[in-house]
Amino acid sequence: MGTPEFAVASLSALYDSGCNIVGVITAPDKPAGRGMKLHESAVKKYSLEKGLNILQPEKLKNPDFLNELKKLKADLQIVVAFRMLPEVVWNMPPMGTLNLHGSLLPQYRGAAPINWVLINGEKETGVTTFKLQHEIDTGPILLQEKMTISENETAGDLHDPMKDVGARVLIETVKGLTNGILKETLQEQIGLNTSGEPVEFKHAPKIFTDTCRIDWNYPVEEIFNLVRGLAPFPAAFTELQNKKLKIYSSVKEFSKPSISPGEFETDHRSFLKFACTDGYLHLQDIQLEGKKRMMIADFLRGFRFNN
Repeated sequence: MGTPEFAVASLSALYDSGCNIVGVITAPDKPAGRGMKLHESAVKKYSLEKGLNILQPEKLKNPDFLNELKKLKADLQIVVAFRMLPEVVWNMPPMGTLNLHGSLLPQYRGAAPINWVLINGEKETGVTTFKLQHEIDTGPILLQEKMTISENETAGDLHDPMKDVGARVLIETVKGLTNGILKETLQEQIGLNTSGEPVEFKHAPKIFTDTCRIDWNYPVEEIFNLVRGLAPFPAAFTELQNKKLKIYSSVKEFSKPSISPGEFETDHRSFLKFACTDGYLHLQDIQLEGKKRMMIADFLRGFRFNN
């Protein structure tokens, strides 16, 4: 069960390892683009290439879908980047339903773990396979693998290696469950420090427009992390001459600003920097509303600033 490109790596690994994939459940085709033509999910496109059995339910509690799902007689269901499942679905197979999550649970439960680990400036993340239960992302952990995060890494940079690591860990999990050698670990046990006290849980909620809007009344490090955590999609943004300006990459400058947070300086040739509370953020890769994406020098060459 999955929809975006991130899930294709796991499906491909299952297929290549010889697993008997009795069905693939993905999102219904959706109209998109100027012509509003129906677009298939990345998982559906891959499944069609491999001749796999595809189900595309609008509603997961639909009786017809549930009957089709029962007829598949799956021993195990696997979820990668899909919708929240009702209990009647995740509790159906005898071996249960396992999920691949893009964080080291119990940290960063939620819809956007790749984004939030970067927004929060973490140095380490990873992937987790776990069994589904009632509360989202809270089930017993099966396997985990850590990944280091470099200082300038963006969400786009982290996405591809994580999907590959996740696919490999998923295969190890399926083999371990099949052979009966995997031990489940309750998340409550992991969520304790060396003194036996609960650690603070950081969450990874869905990204909204307000999440992406830059508030310049913050330190430059925090704004820099927001930019890389949202790049390339949906992208952090600010306003420039009453137009939306998306920022895909930036450079930090730690110095006492001579202007107020949110104001900018430019030489009209090579740099455009916005003041934060403790320095400046130099914009590098940007896109102004109505224009194409470009590097800052190219942008400044053709942009006229108001006096």
